Amino acid sequence: MVAALLAHLRVCAATELIEPAGSFRRRRETVGDLDVLVASADPGAVMAQVHSFPQVRQKLGAGDTRTSVVLTCGIQLDVRVVPRESFGAALIYFTGSKAHCVHLRRIAQLKDLLLNEYGLFRGDAQVAGREEEDVYRALGLDWIAPELREDRGELDAAAKHRLPRLIERGDLRGDLHTHSTWTDGRASIETMARAARDAGLDYFAMTDHSKRLAMAHGLGPERLREQWREINAVARKLSGITLLRGIEVDILEDGSLDLPDDVLAELDWVVASVHSRFDQSSVEMTRRIVTAIRNPNVDVLGHPSGRLINRRASYSFDFDQVLLAARDEGCALEINSQADRLDLTDVACLAARQAGVKVVVSSDSHSAMGFAQLEHGVAQARRGWAEPADVLNTLPVNELLTRRH
Repeated sequence: MVAALLAHLRVCAATELIEPAGSFRRRRETVGDLDVLVASADPGAVMAQVHSFPQVRQKLGAGDTRTSVVLTCGIQLDVRVVPRESFGAALIYFTGSKAHCVHLRRIAQLKDLLLNEYGLFRGDAQVAGREEEDVYRALGLDWIAPELREDRGELDAAAKHRLPRLIERGDLRGDLHTHSTWTDGRASIETMARAARDAGLDYFAMTDHSKRLAMAHGLGPERLREQWREINAVARKLSGITLLRGIEVDILEDGSLDLPDDVLAELDWVVASVHSRFDQSSVEMTRRIVTAIRNPNVDVLGHPSGRLINRRASYSFDFDQVLLAARDEGCALEINSQADRLDLTDVACLAARQAGVKVVVSSDSHSAMGFAQLEHGVAQARRGWAEPADVLNTLPVNELLTRRH
């Protein structure tokens, strides 16, 4: 939808620059509406182009430089048009967050400057505004990636030149949580391997469900070993991609795992996840998760909070205790890239980084198309200040397996 909208607006000859703004640009997990900023000397032509977008369902109102419409998907679109010389300042203003912009204006005031959506001014003279980088630089700051603009210390880091070098999608070397038709996936192991390779990955782990998840036709030891034979056959057939033997093993109510330790020890990668009894008390759930983390065969805790965005809240547990256990055991925490999970949250990812706990950005893909979800997980990691070194699957496969505890 957004890509189609931007392409439609770029067709207009009056459009000089165009960028999505607001919470969409900051890559928040949900957005209330969609903000788009356009640089143009002819706002009327841009407004007309907006109204001609085929997916406009209703016009809410328009002014000289702004229009609001409702799209067929139900989301409100607000388009604002500014002169080119103000585009950078306006992009900062309309990207937000509100707290980030308030703090930024306070910094400007301390320098006897005025910052608004039209530019950075000393008296009547514009000091900066054409580019975002110019505005931040004039305030003595490094440019701040939109994902960090939540007033969580990014402005202080920018002043001290200590902003992280945020992870990018191209930094990922592998995917360590995927499913196939052996359980609840919709593609064969070979199809998934080819899709992983086409997605630019060097390796991926086939981590179908363990036997406890009966509704997903989970694997017991015998079927799991049968799957290994198919994995080995596909690995011999395909070049350019390394297949790892893995499992997403259920964490049972007492913290034990759904497969014997001797079976888990034969695997390349073990994801341990909670899929049942979300109603346990915080004490019980914390003990359950920590017990699983302390199993030396567990490499990563899958979708750690169990939430489904706007559908199911996180189960109750002491995240600080889980972080301590993960750090002590060298167990990573997953950032599950599924759009309805994005679990870890951005705040939890930042806490993991500060605690020295590694994360894994995983697609949890159930189809060949699912590897595209990694973009969402990378955005979540960026919001959590993650650098490539914080994310295990930026490592080459040999280094990943060498560090496996």
